[in-house]
Amino acid sequence: MNLQILKGDPTPEELAALVAVLAARPTTPEPANTERAGNWATYWRNARQPFHPGPGQWRASAHP
Repeated sequence: MNLQILKGDPTPEELAALVAVLAARPTTPEPANTERAGNWATYWRNARQPFHPGPGQWRASAHP
């Protein structure tokens, strides 16, 4: 790892803390969450009307 300080004047203790935090990071990314939404959430995601912005549309958004 190559570390370069571009601004400021950190103390040796601050640099040591930074290096410790960077060294503690995991080296491999976490796997993505592949769980699917339940049937109820999927139904409502597909049943919602698309949002069409414009004058007076906030009133129309309350009435299906």
